[in-house]
Amino acid sequence: MASSYSFVFLHVLVIFCLAHTAFSDLSDDFYDDICPQALPTIRRVVEDAISQERRMGTSLLRLHFHDCFVNGCDASIPLDQTATIDSEKTALANNNSARGFEVIDRIKSEVDKVCGRPVISCADILAVAACDSVVALHGPTWEVELGRRDSTTASRTIADNDIPTPFRDLSTLVDNFKKQGLDEEDLVALSALD
Repeated sequence: MASSYSFVFLHVLVIFCLAHTAFSDLSDDFYDDICPQALPTIRRVVEDAISQERRMGTSLLRLHFHDCFVNGCDASIPLDQTATIDSEKTALANNNSARGFEVIDRIKSEVDKVCGRPVISCADILAVAACDSVVALHGPTWEVELGRRDSTTASRTIADNDIPTPFRDLSTLVDNFKKQGLDEEDLVALSALD
């Protein structure tokens, strides 16, 4: 079991490389001066959530994966449906299967509390929570580049087109992953999350 987790998690690193290329001003110490307790708070909440339900680790990783497939890693996936937001939560690949939103909300609340004000973006929370989930499940760690900005829009249409679903044939899935800069090995590894 541990080796299959390692296989998946090592290949997930590719997603985080893609996230870095989309945001040129990212740094690993983005919150160090603003709120040094932000990242330890995220880790604590993630570890607590996984201790309550082990599957939550892969759910948080999957949230980040699905977020990154739609217009980059911008936290558009947790946005709720409104008159002006076409929520990605209801996209075919997410509807009734994407989970962990309550953990992201809890992280945001606890980080804002420890920092004394809203400081960290939900996009960074998703990225850090994904990494912390992998580590909590005894997978590898990596440096998470920080400083992402949150989206104020979402697109169910783009999510339906870009997030891979089990209903697509292999050639469509391979093409879908290639559009994201990923190969067949990444397809296999990341499909294990769905």
